[in-house]
Amino acid sequence: MLDDMDRRILRHLQAEPTLSMAELAERCGISQGVCWRRVEKMQASGVIQGQEAVIDWAALGYAVEVSLRVTLDKTQPRAFDEFTVAAREVSEVIEIQTFLGRVDVRLSVLARDMTHYQQIYRDRILTLPHIADIEALMHIARVKRNEVLPV
Repeated sequence: MLDDMDRRILRHLQAEPTLSMAELAERCGISQGVCWRRVEKMQASGVIQGQEAVIDWAALGYAVEVSLRVTLDKTQPRAFDEFTVAAREVSEVIEIQTFLGRVDVRLSVLARDMTHYQQIYRDRILTLPHIADIEALMHIARVKRNEVLPV
């Protein structure tokens, strides 16, 4: 279980993940050694899973983002597994989510432009195994992106 100090550490890390251990400890009002041990414990238990860089894909020339809702042929016993293994091989697929319900899988696809997207869609996506139906949703704007929750 997390105590108040663990939650304080997490709040500071969420707000500013690039803090050094010394800066984090100072902001939390604890020694650097105690802070390091608590962070290490939360990493070992899976509470903190890592840090990542947030990349502006548009700044790198990827102007088209499409969300594909895929329904799989569930008469095939290994449809999910075979589809996700193959979808992971498409480098332009940056996220794969699975669902219960009418839609089985959602793929987030990035492309430089519509011509590039058409090429990815025709040559790489439509050749994925066990697709029964697919719906494309063109990304227009990101209204909110936030993985910070109150702790």
